[in-house]
Amino acid sequence: MHQPRRRDPDRLLPADPATRGIARDLYQRVAEAPIVSPHGHVPVEWLVDDTPFADPAALFVTHDHYVTRLVHASGVPLDALGLGSGAADPREVWRTLAGHWHLFAGTSSGYWLEEELADLGFEAELGPDTADESFDFVAARLALPEWRPRALFERFGIEVLATTDDPLDDLAGHARLSGALPGRVLPTFRPDRYLDPDAPAFAESVGRLLGATASPSTFAGYLSALAERRRHFIRHGAVSADHGVEEPFTTDLDPGRAERLFQAVLQGRATAAEKRVFRGHMLFQMARMSVEDGLVMTVHAGVLRNHSTATLRSFGPDTGHDIPVPVDFTRGLRPLLEAFGLASGFHLVLFGIDESVYSRELAPLAGFYPSVYIGAPWWFLDAPDSIARFRAATTETAGFSRGSGFIDDTRAFLSIPARHDMARRADSAFLARLVAEGRIRQHQAERIADDLVGALPRRVFKL
Repeated sequence: MHQPRRRDPDRLLPADPATRGIARDLYQRVAEAPIVSPHGHVPVEWLVDDTPFADPAALFVTHDHYVTRLVHASGVPLDALGLGSGAADPREVWRTLAGHWHLFAGTSSGYWLEEELADLGFEAELGPDTADESFDFVAARLALPEWRPRALFERFGIEVLATTDDPLDDLAGHARLSGALPGRVLPTFRPDRYLDPDAPAFAESVGRLLGATASPSTFAGYLSALAERRRHFIRHGAVSADHGVEEPFTTDLDPGRAERLFQAVLQGRATAAEKRVFRGHMLFQMARMSVEDGLVMTVHAGVLRNHSTATLRSFGPDTGHDIPVPVDFTRGLRPLLEAFGLASGFHLVLFGIDESVYSRELAPLAGFYPSVYIGAPWWFLDAPDSIARFRAATTETAGFSRGSGFIDDTRAFLSIPARHDMARRADSAFLARLVAEGRIRQHQAERIADDLVGALPRRVFKL
């Protein structure tokens, strides 16, 4: 057995001793606070069935595109990492990860994986010489009852965990979990495939939606069907509707034009420009529905999905080749905000992946509109240095109260506490610097630290 190394209790905190001391005190206030995770992608079935995780490779490698994309960039085929239809030996997949572990130095993925392995009890450094030892160690741990999903949910101290669900999901899994866990598991309405004419099998999806709700094949019937499914989600505890869009573009159409456009996209004869207008109008309509039914509207914008056509054909979507693009929130959302930005009770959480939008657009928007909140750094940006840049870019304009609280946005269940802990350390470091520089008082920093992990996300997501 390789000698374990002790984790630095002050990891991610400032190097300056005086500032580090302030940060340490702030972090210790919130280190054990319950986890509020109002947006994520953990399948509800994991908790319903409480099935042990299959093996280390499936849990840490194959289904984590943060990991597979970087190994693939070094020349390793994705099928060697367990993706695709061919069966890959889990031990060989793990050996591949271990053999390329040096690639993850300094990355957030590497940090999370080390935290997860240490939490499992394996603190030796991953590498070619520890590949089999670590695989066997982790596999043995995952077979234990205390490492099954429900036991982990309780041990992680999760107060709220949101899943992401198809509008036609009957949500039976969520109904079965009601009262079965110490925290809440909430569904999230995610209608992208029913709103985007470029989504695979869009017309078929809309047809299923209309059939499931016995709605006519008209634009009014289509809106009524979406509203009905939103009500179904609300009855099962949903608090938000999430929208993943490449472009945060909105527009309002008169009923006649909306009907003609709806028929054109259903029949597959709409132009690219017309499809864009339809997407923009549907994002507008989703805001209108959120004003009416109270679901928090979250918008994750700025990612070009499936950049590699060859990879999409061979391995499908969500396999590591989604790439950020610049977007325009200010002009794109103006029609939506002109109509609903001042509406009482409307909450709109905007997530950007282009860091320049934080200070240029999102902080100024959230600093004026009562409905707008700044989504936490996500995907490529949910990392310590990115969080520090996010705080520096938004705080001077919008303060702390106009943010969403940390969002882990993950399917990697074991990484949830590692991600929240990382965010708490990064925020403690930022607050400590403000205290050390005389910009805020200690008691203000303490109140903000408490708020960021509890009251703020509960307030923004109406929990």
